[in-house]
Amino acid sequence: MSPTLSERLGLLRDSALAPLLTDCRHGIEKESLRVTAEGVLVHSAHPAGLGSALTHPSITTDYSEALIELITPVSRSIDELFGNLDEVHRFTYSQLGDERLWNQSMPCRLPATDNEIPIAWYGTSNVGTLKHVYRRGLAIRYGKAMQCIAGVHYNFSLPPALWALLREREQDTRSEQDYQSECYFALIRNFRRYAWLLMYLFGASPAVCGSFLQGRDHRLQSLGEKSLYLPYATSLRMSDLGYNNNAQSGLNICYNSLDNYIASMLDAISLPYAPYAKLGTHDANGEWQQLNTNLLQIENEFYSPIRPKRVAQSGEKPVHALAERGVEYIEVRCLDIDPFAPLGVAPATAHFMDSFLLFCALQDSPQLADAECQATSDNFNLTVKRGREPGLQLQDGGQARSLTEWGDALLNSIAACAEVLDSAHDSRRFSASVAEQREKLADASRTPSARVLAAISEQGDSFFRFALAQSEEHNRYFRARPLEAEAQARCEAAAAASLAEQQAIEASDNIDFDTYVDRYLSQRA
Repeated sequence: MSPTLSERLGLLRDSALAPLLTDCRHGIEKESLRVTAEGVLVHSAHPAGLGSALTHPSITTDYSEALIELITPVSRSIDELFGNLDEVHRFTYSQLGDERLWNQSMPCRLPATDNEIPIAWYGTSNVGTLKHVYRRGLAIRYGKAMQCIAGVHYNFSLPPALWALLREREQDTRSEQDYQSECYFALIRNFRRYAWLLMYLFGASPAVCGSFLQGRDHRLQSLGEKSLYLPYATSLRMSDLGYNNNAQSGLNICYNSLDNYIASMLDAISLPYAPYAKLGTHDANGEWQQLNTNLLQIENEFYSPIRPKRVAQSGEKPVHALAERGVEYIEVRCLDIDPFAPLGVAPATAHFMDSFLLFCALQDSPQLADAECQATSDNFNLTVKRGREPGLQLQDGGQARSLTEWGDALLNSIAACAEVLDSAHDSRRFSASVAEQREKLADASRTPSARVLAAISEQGDSFFRFALAQSEEHNRYFRARPLEAEAQARCEAAAAASLAEQQAIEASDNIDFDTYVDRYLSQRA
């Protein structure tokens, strides 16, 4: 029988284990579109002063050349994490000229045609070309507008020494690597059960600019002249109007074990898909336009609110890294950008995320049967579209349960995890973050999604004017705080080094791109 939450929390209060909680690892990846002062998507290349998008460890691009992704190094404290995130923002603004970062999850006004949205470019090396071709595949499969959505990814891990001691105390006979991997999959299963709570508490995209859905069917309501919304939505970004992918709706990626996950993911990336086969891997001019014609080109194409992760070597597929060396950390992908926080995420959110993820890791986590998988998806989808609806009912074990009552019960358990983290850090910030979330459950007007709609109302019911005003406010905030000369010089040196590294990679290629793609895709776990 698996240990209970209270039993595991009791172990973590032990003097030998509690100090290890101060060594949790954190990371944030935050995406932002580059726009003009008027809020128009830019068409220019990734600024050279930011270095190489291929090799820079902290500044890259996601889908588009205009979609910057800022990445913190691994941090061992939340204070360190936000210090790193602040520095990379301040350096980035120093290289943007007259441009701004659009501090919203849903895009600015998009061009009338997809052709005007530039796909990210990573140079002429094989690895850089592969990244570009993969994005060309996303364009022809799903359109470019969907790929302009931005978010915050939160990376988290418990220290390996803590997993090792828990394994020892629980007298588990699996290897340390297998035990750690299975504990992370238990965390993921519980995350899937309870992720709806995060969407209620932190969803911040209840409205969109009408240009985002031009030519698409939708059931949103008009808001002013050029905005669309749902009155009780929390995160349209995470609904079927955001990361929409009908082709993937039949996929059944299994999280019941690492082996199950790898097997189901390998099936997905090798499954022929007729509509993509009709497109072919090359366009009419003989240029690569997608890596293959399977349902997924690579694992990253699978849209999921959470992923098991392992740092991969250059040219190594993520699933191969997991199979070889096990799960190293998890990546939470469902957080909207907080438009009221200059960094796009607040420290209190990170303190709550640590408490929530520790709860998911320690709470008993049975395997997910098909019926429960469907219920978790239904609960998540209801919350992103109707989360603030008074009296909204979710499904808990086949029984209807109100979102607010269930959420409050979950916060009781999460609060116990926050207390353990507070004790280890000699802090009250983890518990304070849970108390802040209780206020949102008691009063939906305190949620970010409700605050966004209230702010849009103050801007004449215009999502665009609200988003532009917030982005301009954050632009002034960062430009008023330039880096000290030493930090600026260090960041400039890192950018220059990344450009030199890209050139070295390009010079070292010794096989043609077709062969490189064949070798990359043929890797087996």
